[in-house]
Amino acid sequence: MKRREFIAALGGAAATWPAIARAQQAERMRRIGVLMNTGAADPVGQARVKAFQQGLLQLGWTDGRNVRIDYRWAAGTVENASKYAAELLALAPDVILAVGGTTGPTLQATRTVPIVFTVTGDPVGSGFVASLSRPGGNATGFTNFEFSLSAKWVELLKQIAPGVTRAAVIRDPTIASGPAQFAVIQSVAPSVGVEVSPINLRADANEIEQSVSAFARAENGGLIVAGSPLANVHRDLIIALAARHKLPAVYYDRTFVIGGGLISYGPDPIDQFRRAAAYVDRILKGEKPADMPVQAPTKYELVVNLKTAKALGLDVPHSLLARADEVIE
Repeated sequence: MKRREFIAALGGAAATWPAIARAQQAERMRRIGVLMNTGAADPVGQARVKAFQQGLLQLGWTDGRNVRIDYRWAAGTVENASKYAAELLALAPDVILAVGGTTGPTLQATRTVPIVFTVTGDPVGSGFVASLSRPGGNATGFTNFEFSLSAKWVELLKQIAPGVTRAAVIRDPTIASGPAQFAVIQSVAPSVGVEVSPINLRADANEIEQSVSAFARAENGGLIVAGSPLANVHRDLIIALAARHKLPAVYYDRTFVIGGGLISYGPDPIDQFRRAAAYVDRILKGEKPADMPVQAPTKYELVVNLKTAKALGLDVPHSLLARADEVIE
């Protein structure tokens, strides 16, 4: 081949290299790490993972075909979250979905890998983002509620159980949202004639049982269960304690009421997991978390369990039933 022909052929081949490279890049298997705040066997966690997977599928991402999804389950403890965040980062993910209380440990482990958080309280106050509109770092996502929502729990407790004058607030003081939720509840409680006191969640189930049992020795008591990963881990125990001591209880999530709790009011977490899939999709396509605003919930649910109300000897007001999104009979 003559020199000029060789150079021309080489030039023609070189011109196709960028297109080939782009095609190879588009076909590259992407990797998503998912750090859940529940245990692997928890049906609530499994339902949320399924919603996330369905959201990705609708956007063209299929696990095992063009994306690989690696899961870790923190079971409500910071120690597990830190450990599993490190494990996921070692797998070189393109993006991590961090759920609830796992967000802080994940951000402590990396300030470069993109993170989408969901059902996470107070991301600004916790230092996860600079602001809701302009996160500014490597994380963005979905906050699970505004703290003003906590005031609604006190009001609902008094509406469904007018005789309650004392309420124990089960909260996790180790996460930023724990003290903040209690502060709102504490500020509103006097206006409805309720005296509140905290019960701090611990990993040890015996401590929770002892604290609730001690509170229940006096009359006219009720429970408010604030949002936290540990509350979810101890969900069955808390429901059982409320039933055993005949304590009317308000919960932050519908899964407690499905499991036998009295009443709940809070955002729809399944909806947040579907929306989180859209944020992960945008990041995989090149957008940066710093430029993607943190979003608040768009769907809230009021759920009432009439069977539990009957067992507690409560007549649920018709006005409350009329507002309920779901009534369990």
